[in-house]
Amino acid sequence: MFLKNIIIGLTLFITLASCSTTRKEKDTQKSMPNIIYILADDLGYGDLGCYGQTKIETPNLDQMANEGILFTQHYSGNTVCAPSRSVMLTGQHTGHTPIRGNKELSPNDGQFPLKKESVTIAEMLKNAGYETGAFGKWGLGITGSEGDPNNQGFNVFYGYNCQRQAHRYFPKYLWHNSEKVLLKGNDFKNKVVYAPDDIHKKALKFIDENKDKPFFMYYPHIAPHAELIIPEGELMEKYRGRFEETPFINNRPGADYGDDNFMVKYYCSQPEPRATYAAMVSLLDKHVGQVLAKLKKLGIEENTLVIFTSDNGPHVEGGADPDFFNSTGGLRGVKRDLYEGGIRVPMIVKWPNHIKGGTKTDHISAFWDVMPTLAEASGISIPENIDGISFLPELLGKEQKTHDHLYWEFHERGGKKAVRKGKWKAVKINCFNESKTRIELYNLEEDRNESNNIAENHPEIVAEMESIMDEEHTPNPNFPFEKN
Repeated sequence: MFLKNIIIGLTLFITLASCSTTRKEKDTQKSMPNIIYILADDLGYGDLGCYGQTKIETPNLDQMANEGILFTQHYSGNTVCAPSRSVMLTGQHTGHTPIRGNKELSPNDGQFPLKKESVTIAEMLKNAGYETGAFGKWGLGITGSEGDPNNQGFNVFYGYNCQRQAHRYFPKYLWHNSEKVLLKGNDFKNKVVYAPDDIHKKALKFIDENKDKPFFMYYPHIAPHAELIIPEGELMEKYRGRFEETPFINNRPGADYGDDNFMVKYYCSQPEPRATYAAMVSLLDKHVGQVLAKLKKLGIEENTLVIFTSDNGPHVEGGADPDFFNSTGGLRGVKRDLYEGGIRVPMIVKWPNHIKGGTKTDHISAFWDVMPTLAEASGISIPENIDGISFLPELLGKEQKTHDHLYWEFHERGGKKAVRKGKWKAVKINCFNESKTRIELYNLEEDRNESNNIAENHPEIVAEMESIMDEEHTPNPNFPFEKN
């Protein structure tokens, strides 16, 4: 009888302990917010209504700003796609991050891969118990490589693996993990399945399927990157005839759908480039609105942190006209520049009952701050060897630490470097040719448009900036900072 009582007691103890552990796990999961990071492609600082845009309607993002916080001095990781995304995912600026340029492995076959030892946001969150999914454009390693999104922490990937393939909005196929999904009717002559809409459906499905557990959804949308094209419908009709148009004609053989020897890397001709660009931005806005509506419908809005931003400044390809739309918000430069217009991007963050709505902040932040921010918001350890500082305190209205400086390097167009330190901004151009190299200095508090180079007036600040540029660059044999 005594032995029987001991056995019953032990069984009860184990059962209660098991229940307690289960409750603790559930409580921990409840304290971990869902996270959605939406990354527009080549959207300019001034392309949204809440950032001053007057020609393009973006009601959903404007409402998101009204209900969240808008950053006026947020910076992308780089001024082109792949390195900017590498910076965001690894928390390391371009002097340290593994991918520092748009480096093709072979034509139409994907970009240089993130290495196996890279630690990404997805891996960090997955190890903490998050379901992880990526939907859109990857560009950091072909299927099956070390950089494959499934090998970098994402349970699910759907979209374009190769960013060159993403030049076309009616592709023959997309990737679902390692499976090539043929888009019925798309053959580079007929345009049936519009990839952004198809990808968007999969993103919404991911939210539905994971509504009862913590999830991280990375949504690198492809709009409004060239090519400029959108199906006929409500959005195109909204803008058709509003603007005087100069048709974009691409005379390269293989540029247009139906051409012999069709080339994916080119962009289609577009008779209404301004209306089309505006419609594509509005499509992006519509998709963001549907994501937010989905969260509300499922009753998980209050436990979901949503970040919206862009990978770099606006582009000028395929007939795009950033001057007409004031896409940079008056800032100097565009994509491929390290002036403010090439790297300062919109960022809006919404997290009901945590972030005070209608807030604006001039806190200086950058893509490499995203990793520590999400780690702190989730209550998990921040990875070592990163360059970022969590901006969670700024989101919550608490005391915020600041960067001593920010650093960028760009490996194209002669080599460029830039440093932001407080009000000072230094830009070094033609780095690969000593006879042409020069460094410019601007006071952004007095000259946000970088129109008055005052380097000659402040040699001591220039020397400090050059010293930072040298210190922050760590050599990378795969991306040597030199003339190719």
